[in-house]
Order: sequence, then structure tokens, then C-alpha cells
Amino acid sequence: MEKARVDHLQPGVFISLADVGWMRHPFMLNEFRITSEKQILVLQEMGLTEIAWDPVRSTATPLVESAPLVEEDFGASALAGMLDEKRSRIERVRFRREQFARREREYEKDTVSAGNILKTVAGRPVEAHAQAKTLVGVMVSGLIGADSEVIHLVNSKVREIGEASHSVNVMVLSLLLGKALRLSEEELKWLGMGALLHDAGKCDVPTRILRSSERTRPEEEFYRGHVAFGIKAVAGIRELEAPVRNIIACHHERWDGSGFPNKLVGEKIPKLARIVALANRYDNLCNPYDVKLSNTPAETISQLFRKEATHYQAEFLQAFVKVLGVYPPGSFVALSNGSVGLVIESNSADILHPLLMLHDHEVPRAEAILLDLRDTDLAIASAINPATLPLEVVEYLAPRGRVDYYV
Repeated sequence: MEKARVDHLQPGVFISLADVGWMRHPFMLNEFRITSEKQILVLQEMGLTEIAWDPVRSTATPLVESAPLVEEDFGASALAGMLDEKRSRIERVRFRREQFARREREYEKDTVSAGNILKTVAGRPVEAHAQAKTLVGVMVSGLIGADSEVIHLVNSKVREIGEASHSVNVMVLSLLLGKALRLSEEELKWLGMGALLHDAGKCDVPTRILRSSERTRPEEEFYRGHVAFGIKAVAGIRELEAPVRNIIACHHERWDGSGFPNKLVGEKIPKLARIVALANRYDNLCNPYDVKLSNTPAETISQLFRKEATHYQAEFLQAFVKVLGVYPPGSFVALSNGSVGLVIESNSADILHPLLMLHDHEVPRAEAILLDLRDTDLAIASAINPATLPLEVVEYLAPRGRVDYYV
């Protein structure tokens, strides 16, 4: 960073207000490229005479001579206007935080319900089925009534939710993909029910085997038995539709025939099971039992396309990426101005402009800057592997290390 006189600035110069502090200036970001004379007037009205600027990220350089004085001093009104605008943005952010908190409470409530359903489905099938129908029905009704879907990264207070959170994640992801594929309301309800119950058989698999990343051959065979255990677990639900049972039976089958238990190929795999297989794999890659093996959402999308594309129906995989975006919620990203952020929300109607939480050590995490890319001229430059970031940045943006979704 170099220093420049404020009255030498012009649009295109990239400046830093880190020394001033985010709470003591009216701009949305501590670092940004000047785009208007109004911003320069505001800087002058703040009483700044000198400011840090970055030649590398600038598209213009400070003037050698002072800019000519304007006939009328609009600095005070410009500063007041920007302060009002920032207060308005802060109020919008506060409202969004309240929305996020409500969604996270709803997510936690749903995961508790999912946990109860998975625990009781074998012993109290009628009761579990009624609870599951209610949970799925609410989710499907909300999706059907929405013009577009807002996918929110959940920052749950519960650190270890296990199979319940996995079931809710797979249900949410499956229903998003199902809606994108224009399934009927009835099909969506079958899809949601099957996704919620797809791993019901894991209750009969020892935790040691479930959590092992390097199973022996007998252990792997036992693990694969959770598919049959799942069918057995739901046997008491006599009115459970065949498409739901087929999801439980076939959610590990693959398009190219490399799956299990029956190595079904292509369209021999029931359609709804193909959807759940993709959503299940995505969540397992993002949230493995061993957190050290976890992929970021962006890495997971890349792996599904580059290494595992033959495992899934091409049309389904393409639709899945369109739903989540190239940078799904939970992705660490670098912006065009050099800032680092975490994608916390995406809208299916505009996947290129998600909502981000920005890292800024000057701002407490509880008040972290939320930046809607639709409101700026910034863009995502690239995804970042969090392993390459300082630990304090990762803990600031994603203290839980899990990727859980709610709609």
C-alpha cells in the first residue's frame, strides 16, 4: 500500500480505510475502488487528508495536481447521505440476521424431528410415518409456492447432529433438484419421504464401522447391508409407496452400474432414487464422519463433474449445479478486490450473485459484514481451499466446519 492525498484521488483508485475502522466510516467495505466523485467528497468531509491506496488493484492513479475545487461544497450533504445509506444497509442486515436465526431454529427443530423419526420408525412405524409426512409436507408446500428458492447455509448451535442432519440435508437437496426437474407434487412428497428415510438402516450398523474411512472387506459388506436394514426398518409402514421404498433400496446405485447392492444401470434405477443418490453423495463429500476428509461445496461440485460424472445421469447433474450454483453456500471465495468471504446464501434466480459474509478483523464476527453481490460491482474471482487460509479467517467465517442447508 502507498499513501496519497485525498484531494488527489479520482475514480479508479483502490483505497483502504482499514486504519479508520469499519464502524467509523460510511462505506460498506474497508477496501474498495473509488467509482464516483461523491465518494471523494465524503472522504474529504470526514477530515481525511491522506489515505492508503493500492497501485496493483487500481485502474487509475492519484492526480499529480489537486483536482479543481467545485463551485459549491457538497461534501457535508454527500457524507450525510452515505451515512444514512449505511444505516439503512445495517438495518437491512439486522433484519436478514433475524431471518437467518429463525431459519436456523426451524432447521434445528426439523433435525430433532428427523432424529425421532429415524429412532422410532422400526418400533413405532405408524407414529414415525405420520411425523415424516408432516415434515415433508411442510417442505414441499413451501417449495411449490415459491417462484425461486433461497438456499441458506445453516450455522446451527448443535455441533453434532449426526444422521438426523444428514437426512434433512439430503431431503432439502433432493427436493430442490426434484423441483428443478419439474416433478409433480405427489412425486416431490415421495422424494422427500424417501430422502428423509434413505439411511434408516444405519441404526443397525455399529458406529465404529459407520465412521471408519478405511473399512475392511467384511466391514464394507456390513456397511452396505444398511440398505437391506433400511427396507426392514420401514416394513411396518404398510401404506409406504413403492417409489419411497425404491429410494431406500437404490440410493447407492450408480448410472454406470458401479453402485450397490444390485449394480443397476441407467434408467433401470428408479428415477427418484437417482436424485437421492446424487444429493446423498454431495452431502457425504461435504460432511464426512472424519472432518479432515471434508470437501468444500465448490470442491464437491468439481469432483462430481470431473471424477464422478459417469455415476449420475448427466441431465440430473447439470440441473443440480444450476440449483446450487458454481459457488454453493459454504464455499470460501476470493473477491475481485482481494477480500475473502463465505457464501452463506444463494438464490436460484440469480446464482452468480450470492450473499457473502466477509472477513474483516476490524469487525466483530457477530456483526460481520454481509455483502449481497447484486448491490456492488464486485465479483467472485475464485473459490479458495480453507486449508490455505489462516486459521483465524476460517474460524471467523465458518466456526462449525459443517455444511448444512435449509430453504
